[in-house]
Amino acid sequence: MTVGDFIQVNDRMQTGYSYQLEAPMGEEFDPGFTPFHTPPEMLAMGVFEGKYLNDCRDEFPADWYEGAKLSDAPNPALNYFAIKSRQPLSVWREKGWIYGPDPRGWFQWYCRYFMGRRLPQTDTTQIKRWRGFARHAGQIRANCDVGDIFCRPRQRQALLQWAYDPLI
Repeated sequence: MTVGDFIQVNDRMQTGYSYQLEAPMGEEFDPGFTPFHTPPEMLAMGVFEGKYLNDCRDEFPADWYEGAKLSDAPNPALNYFAIKSRQPLSVWREKGWIYGPDPRGWFQWYCRYFMGRRLPQTDTTQIKRWRGFARHAGQIRANCDVGDIFCRPRQRQALLQWAYDPLI
């Protein structure tokens, strides 16, 4: 996949959607957006109980899935911290947390952004949400001993699922 390519999306949640890659993969991010993990690293570390992007593999590079922890049904044991740490997509919809053309939410936006899609208004909103999530890292620093990676595992899993370093 290279700059200028069009990606056609046809999966269970989105059909007939396409976008053009406007930046090289993993490059040219907004200066205020500095994720700690790439999407393939997140999938390999165990996010969303293994139940994410499972039906849309054709949209993303095959190597993203080589070490991914995936499951046909949500399985908290696949999460890095082996703890339930996700809400159903229905909750995200009810709370109005789904923005732009990404019906699966923030992580789908991040995957597409990482690949090189740029949508200025949507990107600004999602980056602002990502920056706001940093408060969880502050809570871990304030309430956990350095090196105790099992202190506040739900918050740590959530940090991972938002591309922050959960091992702070």
